[in-house]
Amino acid sequence: MRRMLPARAGTVRFTRTPCPWDGIDDDRRRRFGRGFAVMTREPSVDRPFRLERSVLSVPAVSPELFPKAHAGEADCIMLDCEDSVPPEAKEAARNNVIDGIRELDWASSGKTLMVRINGLDTHYMYRDLVEIVEAAGERIHCILLPKVDCAADIHLLDRLLSQIESAVDIPHRIGIEALIETAAGGLNAGEIAAASSRLEALHFGAGDFAASCGARTVNIGGLNPDFPGDPWHPVLQMMVMACRANGLRPVDSAYGDYTDTDGFLAAARRAAALGFSGKWAIHPSQVGLANMVMTPTEEEVARARAVLAAMERAGGAGRGAAALEGRMVDIASIRMARNVVAMEAALKGRRGPA
Repeated sequence: MRRMLPARAGTVRFTRTPCPWDGIDDDRRRRFGRGFAVMTREPSVDRPFRLERSVLSVPAVSPELFPKAHAGEADCIMLDCEDSVPPEAKEAARNNVIDGIRELDWASSGKTLMVRINGLDTHYMYRDLVEIVEAAGERIHCILLPKVDCAADIHLLDRLLSQIESAVDIPHRIGIEALIETAAGGLNAGEIAAASSRLEALHFGAGDFAASCGARTVNIGGLNPDFPGDPWHPVLQMMVMACRANGLRPVDSAYGDYTDTDGFLAAARRAAALGFSGKWAIHPSQVGLANMVMTPTEEEVARARAVLAAMERAGGAGRGAAALEGRMVDIASIRMARNVVAMEAALKGRRGPA
């Protein structure tokens, strides 16, 4: 069976390939799970390229921190209306975000400005979105939606953003980034990643994910000494595959103990090794560490350029592979090398190779 979702201007057309769940009634699908359908993109979506090596979470109840974040080294500033804001302060936090966006010159900072609204499971979400985007949407790059369980959550946010943008004439299309922090979200990562052409990134939320799974944790984003390895590896690998298959950025979770530099670095390096391009920071001291780990070293950039040059020479000679420093490089090596060179180019403010 092959289905086409309706296409409209500015969106991507998806096709659904057959999967083992086809022919199974809806009740059994609900009991046994969803998210195993493979979504393929035709054509590919030209999403904005944004650096998110470090995503600094700034509590919206603390507006005195906004100027410090604005002047800091984080690639992305996330003004948080959700977990860091108690219920009685939600309205004040909303107003703080609006004032902070209006009063600071975020455009000249070169940073991505993102707002984390409250989740769809709360009655705060719709007011966060409507009030903040109507008042300051022209300066916002992305909205971060927490506790995303399925593609329908993204569809709803997409439609609401379209309506607000049209109503108040926002000149650009605001992006969506999604937090995978529930068991359902982890299972449905592929479905979520293919849900909208607005979607730019998936973020992992280790704390709420652990709670959703009933996992015993010692430190948010850290390891458990009773578990032989990284307990987050399965969901992180699923997220990377979902992101890379759909042209999204994978961003790793916060690390709760901001005094544990070694633990943060180890977690960031594990994420980078899997293919993550960024990591959260809950304290300014973590920003430089995230940037360091997620930035290609000079040696990595030099090797990537050497790989591209060797393959160009091989191609000119009609060969599909080449030897470089005693190692074979091929077409797959080109793809990996281009990722490194693209990151290095973005850091210099110019676009990397296609």
